[in-house]
Amino acid sequence: MPKTSQAAGLHRASLDKLHDLDAALELMYYGWRGMTLEADEYLAQQGLSRPHHRILYVVARRPDIAIGALIETLGISKQALNRPLNLLIERKLVSSKRSPEQHRSKLLRLTAAGQRIEQKASDHERKVMREAFGRVGTSGAAAWMAVMEAIADSN
Repeated sequence: MPKTSQAAGLHRASLDKLHDLDAALELMYYGWRGMTLEADEYLAQQGLSRPHHRILYVVARRPDIAIGALIETLGISKQALNRPLNLLIERKLVSSKRSPEQHRSKLLRLTAAGQRIEQKASDHERKVMREAFGRVGTSGAAAWMAVMEAIADSN
C-alpha cells in the first residue's frame, strides 16, 4: 500500500525532554502510530476506525462474548461502546443474539465479512510487528514483550 502524506508525520520530532522517560514515551507514541498507520488507512476505506477494529479484534478472539464482558475487556464505558458497536451490527460485521441462559444479555460474534475486515486490519499490524521483531532479534522481542506485559499488568 503506498504511503500517504500522513506517513511524513511518522518521522520523529525533536521534542524537548522534560523528564528522563520522555524518550520512551515518544517512542511509544510514534511506534503506535507507525504500527497502526496502514491498518487505519484500510479501516478508513471500509468506513471504520480504530474503535471498530478494537471491537472486531476482541470479538474475533472471544466468539459469543457478552456485551458486558466486551466492555470490561476493552476498559471502556457502555456509552463509548454503543456507537461503534451499533455501526458494526448495522453493517452486518457483528451479529448479536440473546443469550439462552440470560435473556437480558446479548452475545456478539463476527460475521464472515467482519472476520475478513478484522483479519486484514490485524494483518497490517502483525506485519509491522514481525518486521520490527526481525530487526531486533529474539532477545529484543522478548524484552519488548516483558515491558509491554509489565505496563499492561500495572492497570
